[in-house]
Amino acid sequence: MNMHTARAAFGFDTLKTILGISVIAIGWDEAITLLTRLIDERRFTKVSFLNAHNANLACTDPIFAEALEDFLILPDGVGVDMAAKLLYGAPFPSNLNGTDFIPAFLQAASHPLTVALLGTTRANAEAACAKLSSLAVQHNFVVIHDGFFSATEEPAVLERIAVLRPDILLVAMGVPRQELWIERHIDGRYCTLPIAVGALLDFMSGSVPRAPLWLRQLRLEWAFRLWIEPGRLWRRYIVGNPVFLWRVLKQKLSSNKPLPLEARR
Repeated sequence: MNMHTARAAFGFDTLKTILGISVIAIGWDEAITLLTRLIDERRFTKVSFLNAHNANLACTDPIFAEALEDFLILPDGVGVDMAAKLLYGAPFPSNLNGTDFIPAFLQAASHPLTVALLGTTRANAEAACAKLSSLAVQHNFVVIHDGFFSATEEPAVLERIAVLRPDILLVAMGVPRQELWIERHIDGRYCTLPIAVGALLDFMSGSVPRAPLWLRQLRLEWAFRLWIEPGRLWRRYIVGNPVFLWRVLKQKLSSNKPLPLEARR
């Protein structure tokens, strides 16, 4: 099930297109309801998130952009909120970033689920598994493998997922590898919801600190992450954020161009 099918099936009419990527504009509770119904009805749906960094990558990587067309995309962060406000006059109803939303969704899901973890380092995956198990005791969490398997190990990884057939598969391999891996390898035989979660397992493990709550409430978590990992993230934020906003402004100006005379006849 892709974005448009999910919208039609569940009555969510609002999509906001950010740099060519359709993002569903629903509130926090609606999003929990949507994912719950997808699992209950075993509707295979690939899930990812759009933030400024992902959007920039999609602008320069057509294979990644094409893969995202087959995902249910949730809004992540202040950058896409700024874009939505500029393009559509209002931000997204909720910031559904995976780091906050996925644990909250798992806590809210009362029916016992099997949740598989794939990615990051083995130590971080195991620690994240323990943390999630304590947050949502009703579910069964299973570590499949770390994110550093070779091509020769990949069939065994896929076989383990297929045997388990979890309700949810959390894939934490970084962008765009995680989305491309899901697109190329995962279908309804393996799980119901494969979710590309980025650094979620690293955050859940405690190995990567999160910004204090007050800083997150000010929508400045990106600045905290830049301060913690400047060598890795300076290009993403210092260069990437202005480039993203420039691209959004170009989209805005392009959408405001009057139609040619022949197109208005």
